[in-house]
Amino acid sequence: MEVRLGEKLLCLAVLSSVLCLDSVLGKYVRGVVNTKEDWVFLTRFCFLTEFGRLDFRFRYPKSRCCQNILLYFDDSSQWPAVYKRPEKNCYQKEAVLRPENNQVINLTTRYTWSGCVVEGDGSEEVLSCVGGRSFRSVRERWWYIALSKCGGDGLQLEYEMKLTNGQSFWTQHFSADEFGILETDITFLVIFSMVFLLSCYFAYNLKGRQLLHTTYKMFMTAAGVEVLSLLFHCVYWGLYARDGVGNGSLKILGKLLFSVSFLVFLLMLILLGKGFTVTRARISHSGSVKLSIYMTVYTITYVILFIYEAEFFDPGEVLYAYDSPAGYGLMALQLVAYVWFCYAVLVSLKHYPEKQPFYVPFFTTYTLWFFAVPVIALIANFGIPRWAREKIVNGIQLGIHLYAHIVFLVITRPSAANKNFPYHVRTSQIGILLSSPKGGEGTESFPHHAYGNSSFLGDSQPNFTELFSIQSDPVKTVEETVARKGPEVQRNSEQKIITTAADLTSILPPPPPPIPPRPATRSPTLPPRLPSFTEYFSMQSGGGAGFGTKA
Repeated sequence: MEVRLGEKLLCLAVLSSVLCLDSVLGKYVRGVVNTKEDWVFLTRFCFLTEFGRLDFRFRYPKSRCCQNILLYFDDSSQWPAVYKRPEKNCYQKEAVLRPENNQVINLTTRYTWSGCVVEGDGSEEVLSCVGGRSFRSVRERWWYIALSKCGGDGLQLEYEMKLTNGQSFWTQHFSADEFGILETDITFLVIFSMVFLLSCYFAYNLKGRQLLHTTYKMFMTAAGVEVLSLLFHCVYWGLYARDGVGNGSLKILGKLLFSVSFLVFLLMLILLGKGFTVTRARISHSGSVKLSIYMTVYTITYVILFIYEAEFFDPGEVLYAYDSPAGYGLMALQLVAYVWFCYAVLVSLKHYPEKQPFYVPFFTTYTLWFFAVPVIALIANFGIPRWAREKIVNGIQLGIHLYAHIVFLVITRPSAANKNFPYHVRTSQIGILLSSPKGGEGTESFPHHAYGNSSFLGDSQPNFTELFSIQSDPVKTVEETVARKGPEVQRNSEQKIITTAADLTSILPPPPPPIPPRPATRSPTLPPRLPSFTEYFSMQSGGGAGFGTKA
């Protein structure tokens, strides 16, 4: 039976990734503020240049008047100049705003644009403010909304805000940095579905030829999980586009499945690099332990990344998932995996040089894949504008995954024209190799064999090349033949076998007894022979008599 190392590590990755968590921020923002501080951050949104809109409703006791809504944008002189700056007090943080830009909404009845009115709430009067504000800028900008009451006795406010971009289904409830994510996910969902269906078709052909190995099943698993991940993301973003709220559980599940797909694909690459199912039937015990430890550490780091993103990412800053200690840890583990991958491929090629048609393109293409993840993370952290980061990173990340899956699908396609095909040992032969009576460590390795096109002559078609081949036993030497017949024979000085009559009588069986002669009988008289051409077709016996056959 084939050793199921891949399945065991796959289960470890799946079970560990279930712990992954994520935070979801909606574009309908509501909450309650009750603090002794005089300046607090509420939410942020990336508005379009012309169609950004904020609709709000605020309520607070009239006795806590008067509070202000502050609107900062992402210019270095505004939000970065005040956020997390403990050396600045409330008045200094308000001073950076430009009154001519209407960046302050005074929540009082004296300020008409605030829409505030006094309402009775039992024995206490409250200020209820309902209104809106449009945003225009030279480019898409992040806007940050804060609440302040400088020199007062703290803040108390109930708030509800709706932030939109235009009226289109594809933009209304999306922050500008999220534009195109739904369309991109739908496109990649269609492409990945085609890749998965094609891999199922190839798997059907491979199974018919007993070449459907564990590593190919892992590839199918990674592709299928990727399709499910994109499906959940598309459903989430579709619901979000409709009502601006969506279902946060769908997004969490989509990210979870995306992580599982990545871990399974990474494990498959390392196993193939070590020659599993290509040059060996199983991984050594020490190699299995190392792989288990590595994948456990990688999965735990992924879990820490998601928890860190959910619990410790500051909502007042636009951060990328890899812009954290756990993110840098994942990039380091990716580089460690690449070093391991290089070493494993070189060792496999050293012992099986006939596998170069597979391992050379395999190593080259996935070297790019290994470096793409950390390079894109660094570019996203330091090179992509924050108002466009999420949509760009989403597209690049999906493109990298698609590249990896299509390359593997091409180099493992079961076609007679594919010179890169890695498998040559059938799944039914692996159990025989592992249970070989010779035993030992060598039984883990497959026999040396390059890929041959004859492996893919259809099972429903006769293999005519075998109809004209003769399965002959090995040629035996004279010594082997004689050894079966009797004792050792005499040899002369030239090591030649001396055969005598005595030798033959001792070796060969005795001759059969002579057949006694039959008594003579009278033969019938033959008719006289006529001269004709029939004698050319006659068979004459040694005694002169013959039987003729007429033409």
